[in-house]
Amino acid sequence: MKVDVKYILFAATLSMGLFTSCTSSEEECKLPQSCHGLNMTELPQRWDEAIPLGNGLTGGLLWQKDGKLRLAIDRADLWDLRPVEAFKSPDHTYRFICDQVIRKKDMRPVYALIDDRTANDPAPTKIPAGALEFDVHKLGKVKEVALDLATAVCTILWENGVQARFFIPAEGNGGRFRFVNLPDTLSPELLAPLYQGRVTESDHQPGVNDLAALGYQSGTITSPAPGRLLYRQQAWGDVSYEIGLQWEQPHTGVLEGGYYVTSKGTWYSGDTGRADHLNISFDEALASHQNWWEQYWKQSSVSLPDTLLERQWYLEMYKFAAASRKNAPPICLQAIWTADNGQTPPWRGDFHSDLNTQLSYWAGYTANHLEESAVFTDWLWRIKENSEQFTRQFFQVEGLNVPCIATLTGQPIGGWSPYSHSPTTAGWLSYHFYQQWKYGMDSQFLKERAYPWVKEVARFFENVSVYDKQGKRKLPLSSSPEINDNRIDAWFMNTTNYDLANIRITYTVAKEMAEALGLMDEAAHYARQLDEWPDEAVDESGLLIAPGKPMDESHRHFSHLLSFHPFGLIDVSQGIKATNLILRSIKNVEDLGPDYWTGYTYAWLANMKARVADGNGALRNLHIFMNAFCSPNSFHLNGDQTDNGYSQYTYRPFTLEGNFACAAAIQEMLLQSHTGIIKVFPALPTSWKNVSFRNLRAMGAFLVSASYVNGEVASITVTSEKGGRMRLDNPFTSEITEKVMKPGETIVFGN
Repeated sequence: MKVDVKYILFAATLSMGLFTSCTSSEEECKLPQSCHGLNMTELPQRWDEAIPLGNGLTGGLLWQKDGKLRLAIDRADLWDLRPVEAFKSPDHTYRFICDQVIRKKDMRPVYALIDDRTANDPAPTKIPAGALEFDVHKLGKVKEVALDLATAVCTILWENGVQARFFIPAEGNGGRFRFVNLPDTLSPELLAPLYQGRVTESDHQPGVNDLAALGYQSGTITSPAPGRLLYRQQAWGDVSYEIGLQWEQPHTGVLEGGYYVTSKGTWYSGDTGRADHLNISFDEALASHQNWWEQYWKQSSVSLPDTLLERQWYLEMYKFAAASRKNAPPICLQAIWTADNGQTPPWRGDFHSDLNTQLSYWAGYTANHLEESAVFTDWLWRIKENSEQFTRQFFQVEGLNVPCIATLTGQPIGGWSPYSHSPTTAGWLSYHFYQQWKYGMDSQFLKERAYPWVKEVARFFENVSVYDKQGKRKLPLSSSPEINDNRIDAWFMNTTNYDLANIRITYTVAKEMAEALGLMDEAAHYARQLDEWPDEAVDESGLLIAPGKPMDESHRHFSHLLSFHPFGLIDVSQGIKATNLILRSIKNVEDLGPDYWTGYTYAWLANMKARVADGNGALRNLHIFMNAFCSPNSFHLNGDQTDNGYSQYTYRPFTLEGNFACAAAIQEMLLQSHTGIIKVFPALPTSWKNVSFRNLRAMGAFLVSASYVNGEVASITVTSEKGGRMRLDNPFTSEITEKVMKPGETIVFGN
C-alpha cells in the first residue's frame, strides 16, 4: 500500500508539535492563531500546493519553480468568452435532444452538437494573468514558510536571516511584497503566461488544453522607467488586461514593491488605472489590509477539541474570504487560483452548477458571512437576462433556467448534455436566494431580487413540464448528475428525484416568499403546483435515482438525495417514516462503497451524517477528506492522494467545493436551523466534551453563541438582528422555547 509522506505530515503536524498549540478558550478564538495557518519548512514545489492569497478579485499562488520564488497572478474576471459556434444551430434545443433520445434513440448527433466540442475547443475558459519571479537561489535554504490567517500575510524566512512578506490587499486589484536583510540586490521579473509555445512540464500533455491553443498574439512587456515593468495582453474579443509592477530599494538590504492587474471589456473591469494601494507605503497598505481581516474574523469563531478539524475550518473560512468578495465574480471551480502550469484550468475553471458552485457557498450563511455569500446571488441576478435568453432559445419557453456549465457571463459552455443542459439547474440555485434571504431577513432583497428570481424559475417549470397518464406533471426528459455519465440512459423518461427535488424546493420557497410579501393568491398557486408533481421515488434501499432505478453502484454525486440534504424537504424531524427513509438511503450509498467517490463526496456525506445526529460518522468522513483528499495547502484535489483505498480516483485536479462543504459539515455539527427550530450541538462526536462557538448564524437572522463543557451544554446566547419569532430546542428544559424577540434583543440560556 502506497502512502505519500507529505500527506501524513499534513495530518500530523499538530500532534508532532510543528505548530504552536491552539487554546480552546472561547474568548481567545476570536482570531485565528498561528496553529491554524499554513506552516512549512520549504517552499511548495507545485502550483496546486502553493500558498494561496486573494481578495476575491485578485489572486496569487506563492511557490518555487525552477529554483525561483514565483507568485502566479490571477484576476477573477479574466475569461476567454468566445461563443460556442455550435450553439447557434437551430438544433440546439431541448426538443432536439428529446427527439434523439425518445424517438430515434441515437445520441450521436447530440454528442456532436453539445458534448464533443469540449475535447476540441480550447475556449470558453478562465485564463491566468501572469507571474512574478525572484531569483532567490543565492539566498540559500528556506527555514520557514508561514501563512498567517489572521492577517492574510505570507512570511518566508531563510536560514541566513532574509525575510520576505507577501500579501494581496483586502481591497484593491494587486499585491505587495517586501524583502529585508538581503545580502545583495534583488529584482523581480514579470512573466507572461504561455500563450505562445508548448507546455514542457512532464506531467502534462500538449494539445487543446495548452494556453497556446487560444491563439493569442504575444503581449508586450516594457520598462517605462527604472524599477517599472508593464505587461499588456489582448485576449479574445474586447477583453484585455494589464499588469503593472514597480519596486525600489529604499534602504540597504531592503526590497519593496507591488503590482496591479486591471482588465478592460469585462463586467468587472471598473477602474483601469493603478491600484490605490501602490500610492501609499507598504506599512500603510498592510495596516489597512490587516484591519479588514480582523473585522472579518470577528464575525464568527469555533473552538473544537479536535485541533485538526478546528484548523481546517479556519483554513476554509480564510479561502472563502480570499475567494468571494463584493463587486467581484463568485467562486468558480478554482476561483482566483487558476492553474499555473501553462494550461487552461481543470474543466476550464467554469461555473459548474450541478453541485460545485452550490457547495462552495454552503458554509457562508451559518458562518455569518452574508456579504461574502451574497456575491453568488449578485452574480445570478446579473446573469438573469442571459439565462432567460438561454431558456427561450434552448427550452423554447418563457421563464428562467441557468446553463449548468457556464461562463462568467452565464453563457453555456457544453459538456455532457444531461448535466450541462439540465432542465432544473435553476431550482437548486433558487434555494441560495432563499438562504440569502432567510439567514439575513432582508425584506428589500426578498422583494427586489429573491422572489422575482425564484418566481421566474417556478414559471419555467410550469411551462416546460407536461402531464403523464396519471395526471401528474413530469419533465419530457430528466437527468440526475452525473449518473450514467454521458450515455443515452443518463436521460430518464420519468422525472428523477434530483429534478423533482429542484422543482419541489422552488415551489416550496416561492410559496413562503409570496406569503411573506402578502401575495396570497400567488402562494396558493405554488401550493397547487406542488400538488401536481409526484412524490419522490423510493424502495427498500431508500431514495431512488428515478422510478425503477435505484442507486446500485458507487458514485461521487449524491444527486438523488437532494430532497434530504441540503433542502430538508425530507427530514428526521418529520417522524419515524422519514427518518427510516433517510437512514436507509445513507446506508445504501455507504454499502455500495467509496470506489468512485471524490473528496467532496466525503464532505457531503459528513453534512448528511450531521443532519441525522451522527457526530461520529461526520467526524470520520471529515478526517478522510482532510487526510486523503487535500493538498498540503488544504486545496481539495478530488482524488485519493494516499492510495489507501478511499477512492479509485487517484488523480489530482484542484477544485474548491469540497473545501467549503467540509466547513459546512463542521457547522452542521454545531448548529442547525433548517427546520425553523434552532438546535445547538446537534451532532457532536461522543469523544467531544468541551466545545464552543461564537456568532454562528441561524435562519431568521439570529446570531447564536454556545458552550459545551464537560459533556453538557453550559450556555446559549441568542441575539435577534431583525426581530421575529425565535424557536429554540432548549436543552435546559428539554422543550421548544418560543419567544417573539425585538430587533437587537439578546437572550441568554443556562442552568
